Amino acid sequence: MTETRKDVIRETDAEAVRLAKTLIRSARFGALAVIEPGTGAPLASRVGTATDIDGAPLILVSMLAAHTGALLADPRCSLLLGEPGKGDPLAHPRITLACQALRLDRGSAEHLRAERRYLNRNPKAKLYAGLGDFSIFRLEPERASLNGGFGKAYLLDRADLITSGPVVEELAAGEQSALDHMNADHRDAIAIYAHHFGGAEGDGWTATGFDPDGMDLASADGTCRVFFPQPLAAALELRPVLVEMAKAGRAAG
Repeated sequence: MTETRKDVIRETDAEAVRLAKTLIRSARFGALAVIEPGTGAPLASRVGTATDIDGAPLILVSMLAAHTGALLADPRCSLLLGEPGKGDPLAHPRITLACQALRLDRGSAEHLRAERRYLNRNPKAKLYAGLGDFSIFRLEPERASLNGGFGKAYLLDRADLITSGPVVEELAAGEQSALDHMNADHRDAIAIYAHHFGGAEGDGWTATGFDPDGMDLASADGTCRVFFPQPLAAALELRPVLVEMAKAGRAAG
């Protein structure tokens, strides 16, 4: 059994890491599995998702939901992400994250950043995000199982999924102003990022998040993940990278 499992699991490479991050960053919802208090039985439900700037998934849940009480009783959980397309749903990539859920204290710096990023991705959630019985949980990934399609199974650890270093906090400090500027004055560039670098179609694309690895874009119910040519080493690299990507996209177009 051990040898068979080793044959099935591929060595984690850069392509697998990028696919995993794409699935996590692009997700608008996922299947959350928790441990039901009292019975110890598994309980799965659908939740809306976003990501913190370092890549950790975020969920906004009501205290009235069964899965919220379960997370407070036992923070161990898993999150399945990946939307099936046409044809066999099992032929499409998906990732299952094993996590520890952390409820963010309302009003804390961590909560304010998480709420901002969650609402940028899910603007309709503004209708209930401020209600007292809703909380944001950050799901701290410990490991993950990636299925990239038939015969493409990988095991990843936290270091493969979470971005660390000073650039994370540096970028977070100016992220919203950069998003507001791009969405107000440079929608043409955002369209180039979506079409040329993200392979997306359609119009109305806006930027919903910047992080050291790339950017998240949205249009209506669609999402698009675009990676930078190289991860940012410092926040001040964001503007020149965006300018160069726009130039490259226009030249190619």
